[in-house]
Amino acid sequence: MRPTLLYDADCGFCTRAAAKAPGLRLEVEVTALQSVDLAALGVSAERAVTEMPFLRADGSIVYGHRAIAAALGTGPAPLRVLGRIITAPGVEPVADLVYGWVARHRQQLPGGTPACAIPTTERSGSDD
Repeated sequence: MRPTLLYDADCGFCTRAAAKAPGLRLEVEVTALQSVDLAALGVSAERAVTEMPFLRADGSIVYGHRAIAAALGTGPAPLRVLGRIITAPGVEPVADLVYGWVARHRQQLPGGTPACAIPTTERSGSDD
């Protein structure tokens, strides 16, 4: 299985962010979560709406800031290093907070529209 980054195609901000992957030379498929069978892939549909899922080549799934880090880990050396930094002890809690803030405010960010707003329930913040 090729690593796959899933994004919310109903959100203009998410769509714009996902479109950056080819330019970054990430070795991932970039696919709208609305175009796949999430249950068959083992992706939490509830969680996918609030946190971007990344399906690793081994079939494991990470969400949110860890998904971004994993996707960066498929790119050129500087991006791989950045991906490791995002999940480094001491940095990871901050990365999780920043990701959460962006997710909660994506409708206000470039490309965002009112349709981008996510449900107000809390993100789980865990990959377990």
